Amino acid sequence: MAVDHKQIVDANTFLHDSVTANRSGRDEEVAKFGIGQKVQLLEDIKNDGTYPHAPIGAIMVQKGAIGYIKSIGEFLQVIRVYEVHFLDVNALIEVVGCREHELLAMEDYRDEVQEELEFMKKHREKYYSK
Repeated sequence: MAVDHKQIVDANTFLHDSVTANRSGRDEEVAKFGIGQKVQLLEDIKNDGTYPHAPIGAIMVQKGAIGYIKSIGEFLQVIRVYEVHFLDVNALIEVVGCREHELLAMEDYRDEVQEELEFMKKHREKYYSK
């Protein structure tokens, strides 16, 4: 049987891991939340082994906790991760990475930088049109 070296993976092979899946089937192309937006946690965040000061499986932040988006990043360039600062005093940690399906927006996002740029543009037009 001849081996086709051009085909590395069988096209019919089902990939089970979210890293090789297209954005793991959960993220939109555009970020759902913005920096500074208030969000609520929809499920418990448990230690998956990446936090060294608690046993694996320990609840880090409980479902229902309220927090604010600090930054938006990507893991392996395919999985969007939101750095969220939670204000829950009972949480094991304050800042944790969350996926979109773990969060619910508690307010509409306002792009304050864009609002400021629009204000400045209108001000300049008014000032220079005289």
